[in-house]
Amino acid sequence: MALPLPSRCLTPDDLVEMFELPSVETVYQWRRKRTGPRGFRVGRHLRFDPDDVQAWVDSRRSEAAA
Repeated sequence: MALPLPSRCLTPDDLVEMFELPSVETVYQWRRKRTGPRGFRVGRHLRFDPDDVQAWVDSRRSEAAA
């Protein structure tokens, strides 16, 4: 089952809402620890490609199934 993602680049707030995270700080912790979806900077703003987020979700699912 695929996660319904918008076609635009996602913000950290989008990830907080999608995954019901406690705060945006969780997204930044993932980034620092390199455990979350791959992100990129646009100026000083962090953005995520929906395809990268989907790939990350899929990898997490396969790890959980193993």
